[in-house]
Amino acid sequence: MASGPALRSNEAKPGIAPSVPVGWRTTHPASTTQLVIVHAASSATTYATLETFNKVGGQWQPAFGAMTARVGEDGIGTKTKEGVPITPIGTFSFGPTMYGVSANPGVHYQWHHLVTNDWWDEMVGSPTYNTFQHGSDPGGASEALWKTVPAYDYFAVITYNMPPNVAEPVDGAGSGIFLHVATSGPTAGCVSLPAADLVKVLTWLDPARNPRIVITLDSGLRNF
Repeated sequence: MASGPALRSNEAKPGIAPSVPVGWRTTHPASTTQLVIVHAASSATTYATLETFNKVGGQWQPAFGAMTARVGEDGIGTKTKEGVPITPIGTFSFGPTMYGVSANPGVHYQWHHLVTNDWWDEMVGSPTYNTFQHGSDPGGASEALWKTVPAYDYFAVITYNMPPNVAEPVDGAGSGIFLHVATSGPTAGCVSLPAADLVKVLTWLDPARNPRIVITLDSGLRNF
């Protein structure tokens, strides 16, 4: 889902948080040689640090400098219900297709240029819940992807509540979790980056390297 309300009046914009700590370890498939790590200082903040890593010679090395990301209006945590603006903690893959209202910036994934009647089905009870659909409005909170600008100028799908993280979406457990363009505030559960940073990340990601994205608190980094 795209961005939610603007910055809370009592929430100061932080600087870039310290990098992933020395001695950090990860458990991922041997085929995973790219990682995106999104980590936040607390479960309540709407700001996070996004870091990128390449696996080289069996060691994880930074790909780019740390970036400031926005997360859900209600922070990050366990997401169990549609419509709750929490960015889910966990380890996820990226969907096989990237999307955008704008032209393909040069991604390694399949690219779908969004057109009229392209939707993300967020209708609880729908047989195609939490999937891309082209046609009539699926109903409920389904998103008109082609109208959501600039947030959906470019985005990657984070596989929360969808394969391969689950065999099939759990109805009503939450949908439409993307890595998309930042706007003026927190998101409705997605992770967002300024457009230039996002394009840098999206064009770096390569499905042949089985990339994963980890979303967690600073205190939970060592669990991933």
